[in-house]
Amino acid sequence: MTKPKSEIAPAEEGFSLIPNRKLLAMYAAMLQCRRMAESSRQQSKTRSPADSILGCEAAAVGATFDLGPRDTVVPRLWPDAAFKAINPSVVVASGFALAARSALANKENQQITLLFSSGKAGSQSSWLKALTVAAERDLPILFVSLERQANSRSHAKVVAIPLKKNGYAVPFISVDGNDVVAVYRVASEAITHARKGNGPTLIDCRLSPPDDPLENMKKYLVGKGLDPAILAPSVNPHFAKRRTRSQ
Repeated sequence: MTKPKSEIAPAEEGFSLIPNRKLLAMYAAMLQCRRMAESSRQQSKTRSPADSILGCEAAAVGATFDLGPRDTVVPRLWPDAAFKAINPSVVVASGFALAARSALANKENQQITLLFSSGKAGSQSSWLKALTVAAERDLPILFVSLERQANSRSHAKVVAIPLKKNGYAVPFISVDGNDVVAVYRVASEAITHARKGNGPTLIDCRLSPPDDPLENMKKYLVGKGLDPAILAPSVNPHFAKRRTRSQ
């Protein structure tokens, strides 16, 4: 008997390239980041690091969720606690230079380093230097560039990508930064690419301020017959990851 479309399916049911429990776990992590940012804003009249993650939850969660133990994240303007909420197993580094040195030292161990751009002109030289070193030495680094646009079809700011004689040294992928599933899929491919020794990837997350990443994900879950309302504040966002690896 066919189940009515209006009925909410259990998390284990339904086909998807991404398990339903993992989709719910990513949404839970996005909610934690949003609560953290809103709480910080209420407690302080001045802009705090947590504020900057507002509207960037999909990019943060999608890029970070599948990193493994001892992989490194450089959040720049975002609070360390946000990434610990998304993925407790990651190491949070304070700067591009330190992260690049760590990536070079751990290249043979296939450990990933994830660098987010801060959007500030003063940090662009460090960002580009790390990008160049990663390209020259095939380091396992993911560069995630965040660019806020007036709308999702706007062209992202041009990023100077290091070149080799035979073409670009770093694969460049543009993705809707308001869509956590899209970011996750691109990041997962880039992580696998890097762990195989193929070097860095530059992911351009295009952000459209009118769109709310949480509302986008909520609609996506409901469309799959999942109920976002079942999530509790205590949901462990890595239950799905451990379950997936054990299967």
